[in-house]
Amino acid sequence: MQPVISVSNLSKTYASGHQALKDVSLDIAPGEILALLGPNGAGKTTLISIICGIVNASAGSVTVGGHDIGKGYRVTRSMIGLVPQELTLGAFETVWNTLSFSRGLFGKKPDPAYLEQLLRDLSLWDKKDSVLMSLSGGMKRRVLIGKALSHEPTVLFLDEPTAGVDVELRKDMWALVERLRQSGVTIILTTHYIEEAEAIADRVGVINNGELLLLDDKQALMHKLGKRQLIIELETPVDKVPERLDDWRLEKLPDGRQLVYTYDPHIEDTGINGLLQAITETGLVVKDLQTTQSSLEDIFVSLVRADA
Repeated sequence: MQPVISVSNLSKTYASGHQALKDVSLDIAPGEILALLGPNGAGKTTLISIICGIVNASAGSVTVGGHDIGKGYRVTRSMIGLVPQELTLGAFETVWNTLSFSRGLFGKKPDPAYLEQLLRDLSLWDKKDSVLMSLSGGMKRRVLIGKALSHEPTVLFLDEPTAGVDVELRKDMWALVERLRQSGVTIILTTHYIEEAEAIADRVGVINNGELLLLDDKQALMHKLGKRQLIIELETPVDKVPERLDDWRLEKLPDGRQLVYTYDPHIEDTGINGLLQAITETGLVVKDLQTTQSSLEDIFVSLVRADA
C-alpha cells in the first residue's frame, strides 16, 4: 500500500542556527493513527508545519498523496486539516460562518448538512450563532477542530489538541477521532497525554532533539522495549536487602515489605527462579508475588533520558 505521507531525509535549521529536525524519514499509511511523542522543543511542531506547508524545509522531501508538497501545494494542502496548538481565531465572526468560510477557502461547495453534523459531533450546534469572542477556551478549541475538518480532509494533524482543555472535550475529541478513522481519515497527533497515545494510536514515534528516535507499532514497541517487574511482598518488613540477593539488584520499597525485581521477559533465563531460591535461603518468607508491565510512558521516558 502506498503511504499517504512520505517524509524523506527531512532537516530544518532556522536562521538562529537551531537545528529543529535532523534527517527525519517516515512513511504514514492511509487510515492509521500515528502518535508523535516528545518533550517541548523536540521538533514535533516543526515536522507538522513542514508537511502542512507552513514552514520550509532546509533539506529533504515530503509527499502527500503522492504529490510533492512544494510543486503540488494546492493539492496537498486541500488534503490536510490542521488543528494547531494555539487558539488562532478571529473575535467577531460566528461559529457557523467561520466553518463555512474555511470550507469555501478550499473550493468546496456549501454543505449545510455536513457542517451541522460536524458541529453536533463537537457539541457546538447550540453555539453555531455565537460570536467567537464569547466562547470559552475549550469551546474555541472545538471550533478549531471543526474548522480543520470543514473541507473534509483525508489527513488530519492534531498538534497537542487536548492540552489545557476539559475532560468532556477530550472524550468528545477521541470519539470523533475514532469515527474519522473508521471513515478512512489518516490522523497524526502530538500529545503530552501519553495514556491517550497508548489508548488510540496504531503506531508511536518518539522525537527528541530533532531526531526520530523510534517509530514502531505500539504493541510491538511495548513488547520489544517493555520491561517487567516482579513485586515480592514479604511476610515481615526488612531494614535492608540481604547481601545474598545483591546479584538481582532489588529495589526495596519504603515500607520494607516489598522488594522489586526488574527483568527482561524476552530472554530465556529471567533470573526469577534463582531469585526465589535465594530468598528462601535467606530465611525471608514470601507472602505474595505479582508482576507489572512497563507502560508506554515508561518507555518514552527511558528513550528521552538515554538521548539527553
